Amino acid sequence: MVVLLISLGICLLLGIPIGYSLGFSSFCYFVLEKPMLLQVLPQRFFAGMDSYAMIALPLFILMGLLMNAGGITSRLIDFSLLFVGRFRGGLGAVNVLASMIFGGISGSSVSDTASVGAVLIPEMQKKGYTAEFASGITVASSTMGMIIPPSIPMIIYALIAEESVGKLFLGGVIPGAMIGVLMLGITLGVSYHKKYPREEITLTRGEVVDRVKQSLLAVIMPIFVVGVVVFGIATATESSGIAVLYAFVVGAFIIRNLKFKDVPPLMRDAIMTSANVMIIIALSKLYIWILALEQIPQMVAAYISGLDMHAFVILLIIDLIILAAGTFIDVSPAILLLTPVFLPAMAVLGVSRIQFGIILISGLAVGLVTPPVGMCLNVASAISKLGIGTIFRGAAPFLLANLITLILITYIPQLCMWLPALFFD
Repeated sequence: MVVLLISLGICLLLGIPIGYSLGFSSFCYFVLEKPMLLQVLPQRFFAGMDSYAMIALPLFILMGLLMNAGGITSRLIDFSLLFVGRFRGGLGAVNVLASMIFGGISGSSVSDTASVGAVLIPEMQKKGYTAEFASGITVASSTMGMIIPPSIPMIIYALIAEESVGKLFLGGVIPGAMIGVLMLGITLGVSYHKKYPREEITLTRGEVVDRVKQSLLAVIMPIFVVGVVVFGIATATESSGIAVLYAFVVGAFIIRNLKFKDVPPLMRDAIMTSANVMIIIALSKLYIWILALEQIPQMVAAYISGLDMHAFVILLIIDLIILAAGTFIDVSPAILLLTPVFLPAMAVLGVSRIQFGIILISGLAVGLVTPPVGMCLNVASAISKLGIGTIFRGAAPFLLANLITLILITYIPQLCMWLPALFFD
């Protein structure tokens, strides 16, 4: 384990991507500790990607790309304006609501930041909002993208934890909605204090109905994707294929912004993004195999069960570890590393796999908005031309919603478990 940890630390200090760092440290371990198993490594590497559930990964990514290319972002913003635009700081509230809906389409917080931010950050600055506020609320609200279903990180977690993707999707509905509602409250409070403007909406009833019709097919996308799983129409993996077909039909034939020539480049982007994630998963699987060989999860579980502490304190410590890990490690590798280590320990504490999955993903979502990694910070920085430190200061008040939700779902399991139990049990 010393070899494993030292080699991993050196790789990370040298700036080597986390996936390759995990692979190299695993290779060093086997060379020095178990050379007789070296011939098995290629098999274990490919076995890490050989999963039926992994088919959903590129398909959900493609679904989000198709919906975005179909011009859905601007329609979601127009739709959100109808409901929250008249409040003081209306564009800020629109930012949160649009991210809430878009998160259920893309399944990715980074995509959410790029799509919503490209439209709203410049527009908010024109209307008198500070660049720090506009960028901060954009990255903070985008954290809902990996909590509200369908969620790409949930698929990765389901693969490692051997849990139902459908149950995880349902488990993320209430926590994701809680973050959105709390962020709306914070936005309206800050906007009232800073006297940000309201949006004047002068639409006839017919124009309102027309705008709702244009947006409705996008708004119901998350409900459709989760619904086909919940009602037994398709498995979670099959639903991803149905979702791609739905996104293509809506974008190409109903909204008519998606052109046939746009599809091949989008497929290529989905393949490249999926390949990057799958390489990380495959290399991480070697690392996880070592943890299993050394019985690290069992040791952690035994250590936690032997602590003379109340479960309340232990769960709080695990939350802090998740938050700290998200600050330095990207979401996918963090899920792959932390899941096998803490899952047995959480079982000892009476925490289900569904609840721990939502806790883990909710905690890691905060890391997307915290330096030094902060993928969403980097995307927003490219749009707003602000430093990531400035954007983080703007996002900090809104992250209170994430932290409150994380604490609540840690100690109130029903927030994660009620919907899965209602539909699956």
